[in-house]
Amino acid sequence: MKTTFMAKAQEIERKWYLVDAAGQTVGRLAAEVAKILRGKNKPIFTPHVDTGDFVVIINADKVQFSGKKLKKKMYIRYTGYMGGRKETSAEEMLQKFPERVLEHAIKGMLPKNKLGADMFRKLHVYTGDKHPHAAQKPEPISFDIKKVGGKK
Repeated sequence: MKTTFMAKAQEIERKWYLVDAAGQTVGRLAAEVAKILRGKNKPIFTPHVDTGDFVVIINADKVQFSGKKLKKKMYIRYTGYMGGRKETSAEEMLQKFPERVLEHAIKGMLPKNKLGADMFRKLHVYTGDKHPHAAQKPEPISFDIKKVGGKK
C-alpha cells in the first residue's frame, strides 16, 4: 500500500526569487507571487507545511491596475476610535505607500492563520530597482501573465 507524501519543515530547501513588477497588473502578479510563497509551484506541496520560497519584488511603484480601479478601488482601515474609518483610493495609496498595494493584494491570497503569517514574512517589496538581498543571490523570475481584453 502506498502512502501519501508529506513534506517535513526541516527538509525543505528554500530558494530566493526576484520579481520585477514594472508594468505588471497588481492582481495577476499577486496571484503568481502567492503561489510561490505558498509553495504550490513545487511537487512537494503540503497544505499544512510552509513549503514556499522567498520572494523579492522590485519596482513596486511602477505596478498597474486594470480598468478604472486606480480611481474607484478603496483601501479601508479602522483606527480603533469611534468614527475612525479611513478610506484611501488606490491612486493615493500608490503615490504614498506603493509597497503596501502589493503587500495587501498578496496577503489576501494567503491562508488566514499562523501558517499564512509565516509565508507573508518571506515577502520583501521595494519601490526602486535596488534591494538589500544581493547576498542571497535571488534568481530572476518572470511570469507569462496574459492580459484580458484590450490590446496586447
